[in-house]
Amino acid sequence: MPPVATRFAPSPTGELHIGGARTALFNWLYARRLGGKFILRIEDTDRERSTREFVQAILDSMSWLGLSWDEGPYYQTERMDLYRREAERLLARGKAYRCICTPEELDRRREEMKARKEKPRYDGRCRNLPPEAAEGKPYVVRFKTPAEGQTVVRDLLRGDVTFENGELDDLVLLRSEGTPTYNFVVVVDDAAMGITHVLRGDDHLNNTPKQLLIYEALGYPPPRFGHFPLIHGMEGGKMSKRDAETSVMKYRDMGYLPEAVVNYLARLGWGHGDQEIFSLEDLQGLFSLEHVNLSPSRFDINKLLHLNAHYMKEADPERLALLLIPYLKPHGIEASPSPRLVRIVQTLQERARTLVEMADAAVYYFREKETDPKAAAKFLTPEIAPVLEEIADAFSALPEFSSAATEAALSEVVARRGGTLKIHQPIRVALTGGTASPGLYDVMEILGREEVVRRISSAAKRIRRG
Repeated sequence: MPPVATRFAPSPTGELHIGGARTALFNWLYARRLGGKFILRIEDTDRERSTREFVQAILDSMSWLGLSWDEGPYYQTERMDLYRREAERLLARGKAYRCICTPEELDRRREEMKARKEKPRYDGRCRNLPPEAAEGKPYVVRFKTPAEGQTVVRDLLRGDVTFENGELDDLVLLRSEGTPTYNFVVVVDDAAMGITHVLRGDDHLNNTPKQLLIYEALGYPPPRFGHFPLIHGMEGGKMSKRDAETSVMKYRDMGYLPEAVVNYLARLGWGHGDQEIFSLEDLQGLFSLEHVNLSPSRFDINKLLHLNAHYMKEADPERLALLLIPYLKPHGIEASPSPRLVRIVQTLQERARTLVEMADAAVYYFREKETDPKAAAKFLTPEIAPVLEEIADAFSALPEFSSAATEAALSEVVARRGGTLKIHQPIRVALTGGTASPGLYDVMEILGREEVVRRISSAAKRIRRG
């Protein structure tokens, strides 16, 4: 048997859909598990809707997920001569024919079939036209589908699925302007690229018998096919934006880590016992088609968020610091890699579920935030103003500004004022603008003496001004 070769063949009419990303992942894992190759092909024959921007978005999404390809990307628009040669070969073999029926005629006949409660399809009236009948007229090239017999799809996941040839249409291979159609080009490309396994969503299952017949007509051995269920939304049915964002890059923009998205996509329709956490390396060693579910999976954004929180906690702080920098820019913060930024990340890792949440939480480390009115009303009271001033003076006088030193200084202030004063929350509100933050002494150490004293003194002045 030839070495395993799988492919992912997106159409660049939009960004990479989350369902397409799972298809790419399953194909990538299957090839990696069996020591084969993974090919990327861009199916860009829809010239009106395909754009270079969408091509780049697909490439960026694949790279972000870590799904490297061994060959490609190949572009169908650069392979038109091959498709036309193969169409001519089918015509010469009598496996295809020129159809001169006009669109208006085809529409009228379909309406007549509907009126008779028949399945609308091409009636084959051009099947036996001599080639010269099409000279000087616009025509399409149609495949001569066998009128009798059956085509059996030996599906790797579903077993044998049988289709009656009589129910299949004489599909168009080349349109009148010479551009090829989907079912034709995928066969030509997969054969030319040596694809051994076509793994895709079950929305393509009805295309498979047509493609098998084209393989046979061209004389190429077909690949093995496997069709897995689509991803559904939480309420069932096709996943929509009401369930979650459907573009892979939206998850990057929302601050998700690629390893979390890959882990979650792998678990949408595949499993390995009770294990939930998988690295890309784990998946390469464990993935198999035998454990792909045959029922649709439901996309649950809350489960993805929970998984991302796990990866945020486990991530290397230096890596997170680099990743965090662009998410600070919407806050007007131009950060650069530094030990201080790494320290900031370390204080936020336990709480932040995404990089966006981490950036939101990190703002007070870079500039003073507007104080939450409810927090100010509760903790920045007139009685606390002189205490804050005393604390600011105590911090200013410290020989060194460390967590141990600030903790000792606060204890002395509290002791002088009777030993029962609750001072941590007023300081936290003065420094961060709110009541939730990492450990107060960690925050003060990162902010530094000058900024801590300035913010505490500023809070005391605001209180006195009323």
